[in-house]
Formats: sequence, structure tokens, C-alpha cells
Amino acid sequence: MLERILDKGIVIVGDIRVNLLDIELLTIRLRLLVASVDRAKEMGIDWWEHDPSLSSRARHEVAAPDELMEENHRLRARLQALEEEARR
Repeated sequence: MLERILDKGIVIVGDIRVNLLDIELLTIRLRLLVASVDRAKEMGIDWWEHDPSLSSRARHEVAAPDELMEENHRLRARLQALEEEARR
């Protein structure tokens, strides 16, 4: 059964709300995905490969702040061009 769950994946969703006299004090939204690494990658989930605290390869990929700013400007210009094209 575990092999089937890891192959297909399973999502568990839940919300926790704390109210006091009909005033919402706290809301916690929980989302849990249980799947194999290969299945998660197929779904586009691979955050552990880019987290420097979890991957030695990611430590080498960390960009300098100037590089990030430059990339940010390029992406914003590209987004603006795409939005203008979509309006036509």
C-alpha cells in the first residue's frame, strides 16, 4: 500500500482555526503531500534541490545580490513585454 501511495501521491488538507467570542484569532492552513521523490519531481516540486541548507549543490548556485537584481529587472521587462503583447 505504501508503494502505491508513493507512486501516485496523496494530499492531506486541513485547517485549524482558533476563535474567541466569534473573533478569529488564528488560522493555520495545513497542506501535506506524500509522494516519492521521482513523483514529486514529475509534479514540478523540487525545492529541496535549491535550498542551500539541504543541498551542497545549491550552495554553489547561490547568486550574488547584484546578479539577483539584474535577473529581477530582466524578468520584469520580459513580463511587461508579454503583458503588452497579450493586450493586443
